[in-house]
Amino acid sequence: MSTAPRALSGADWMGAAAVVVIWGLNFVVMKVGLQDFDPMLLGALRFTAASLPFLLFLPRPRLPWRFIAGYGLAQGLGQFGFLFLGLKLGMPAGMASVVMQTQAFFTLLLAAPFLGERATSWQWAGLVVALAGLLVIGSAHGAGPADMTLAGFLLTLGAALMWAVSNLVARRAAAHDRYDALPFIAWSSLFPILPFLALASWTTGSPQAVLAQLAGARWPAWAAVAYLALFATLLAYTLWTRLLQRHAAARVTPFSLLVPVVGLLAAGAFLGEWPTAVQWIGTAGVLAGLLVNQFGARILRMLRA
Repeated sequence: MSTAPRALSGADWMGAAAVVVIWGLNFVVMKVGLQDFDPMLLGALRFTAASLPFLLFLPRPRLPWRFIAGYGLAQGLGQFGFLFLGLKLGMPAGMASVVMQTQAFFTLLLAAPFLGERATSWQWAGLVVALAGLLVIGSAHGAGPADMTLAGFLLTLGAALMWAVSNLVARRAAAHDRYDALPFIAWSSLFPILPFLALASWTTGSPQAVLAQLAGARWPAWAAVAYLALFATLLAYTLWTRLLQRHAAARVTPFSLLVPVVGLLAAGAFLGEWPTAVQWIGTAGVLAGLLVNQFGARILRMLRA
């Protein structure tokens, strides 16, 4: 189903900016949580805190369960299962914030066959430029804390793919019926909990090991869970889903390319994960791609005037 182009309102721009800041800091917070929690346990705690306390007063969205469950499993179990594991296996926080933006490419590739949304030539051009920047980042090697492991890089790409799938589910749900984004996020967050707990029992060795992690966790890890649940999940994904309800996926998803600006600076300031020179060049390419994607046609008109 095609969606007519629609201008972003001031509230849309403010919502997108809030998402960029919250998700940019998100990667450092994940690293803090992973110091005390297994990746799968962190996922279970994140989505437990994002769902169970709120279901008593948030009505279930008037949508078929396939949309609610599909979004929860793609965005929750898929995206963050891969991402948490990638961060644990050697993916630096700042570089993860950059590599995750391949979700924009995956979304454009999937939106045409599954949603009938055709990207403009400038959107494709911008994403090609950004992809070149990501390839430069992926090719960088060094001896500092900004290095990426192959396992971490591939797992983060898998997380980006699952993010794109969740974008498509959100758009299909919006086409089926109008729904409030906050209850949708809270109810969909139910579905990753049990799979995450089962995986945590397997990866840690036993349910007793899971309980031991819970008992021994320090307050920064619990603060990380609260941030991930309340800000990164409920607030940011509610704002993100509302944007996807009102605008085509190809119009919305490029905003996430700004997340690395915050992510890289936060990772450097708080974790000492400053990128190498090559990685900075690649990041500049990603941001240049965003500018082309969003403003390429306008810039060309100005040059021709």
